[in-house]
Amino acid sequence: MDTIIVASLVSLGGIGFFAAILLFGAAKKFKVEEDPKIDEVNEALPAANCGGCGYAGCRNFAEGIVKKNSLDGFFCPVGGNTLMKQIAEIMGLTAQEKEPMVAVVRCSGSFKNSPAKNQFDGVSSCKSAHMLYAGPGGCPNGCLGLGDCVISCPFDAIKISSETGLPIVDEEKCTACNNCVVACPRSIIELRNKGKKNKRVFVSCINKEKGAVAKKNCSAACIGCGKCVKECPFDAIVLENNLAYIDFEKCKLCKKCVLVCPTGAILAVNFPEPKKVESIDKKELVESKREKIETPNPTQKNMKNSEDNSKESNSEKSENPSQNGALKKSDENNSTKKELSMEER
Repeated sequence: MDTIIVASLVSLGGIGFFAAILLFGAAKKFKVEEDPKIDEVNEALPAANCGGCGYAGCRNFAEGIVKKNSLDGFFCPVGGNTLMKQIAEIMGLTAQEKEPMVAVVRCSGSFKNSPAKNQFDGVSSCKSAHMLYAGPGGCPNGCLGLGDCVISCPFDAIKISSETGLPIVDEEKCTACNNCVVACPRSIIELRNKGKKNKRVFVSCINKEKGAVAKKNCSAACIGCGKCVKECPFDAIVLENNLAYIDFEKCKLCKKCVLVCPTGAILAVNFPEPKKVESIDKKELVESKREKIETPNPTQKNMKNSEDNSKESNSEKSENPSQNGALKKSDENNSTKKELSMEER
């Protein structure tokens, strides 16, 4: 019995030892040499694994950079330009700066602008609701407000507003990872340049229906009138399929398109509020002007009175020439009498 146990142990140990030698030899022979720079780049990355760079994770992103030995086409939206400069130092390359971007919700179909005509009673998901019906306000391209974008964001940078029913993006938290863009079934969310001092001008509508139909479902819809296209001096606006689109690379933030938009579909974000001008009633303005015309200044009044008096005196003189002559003669006689009296003295 003991010999059987010992033999079994020896045989099992021999098999294990032989298998270990085989595995060791195979590992040595088929060993894959990995560049140590991959670990260095991976350590510099934020380890968010958000997929905003286009790779499955930060490790794959680092491997792609090291294998290609180039930063062309590589950008980490979480780390931004500062992180890419660090990676460039590790790799001995130069990194091109990229304009910071932010997620923009291109829909103004709030509870006020697009009142609910029906209520969705089903799975609380934008994807499922998009397949079943147009939306609570009737717009087939408007935001459904069920929060697929909120769930997809790994940085808690987006939420649904209880006042409007639309997503609100926190610009400080948003890293432009593109997850919310992919999650939205109606492509309402777009990545756009943050702009100078976070100022942006964009068309907050993606409805391609004709003007009357679009306006019926939402008061702030783009009706495709083309006024913004004519007004833009930089050719930054294009009108296609009844919908205007502003190219953020050409836009100079002049806001002329905002002023001419009849429905308010074009929004200007993070601009200072214009100074309020008190509205003056036209009737009051006309009456005040009339009073100014009818009531002259006191100086003008005195001048007029003096002119009138002088005119009256002149007219009286002209009317009585005989009296004027007699007065002149009496004045002459008085003067001669005074001269004679002076000589006698």
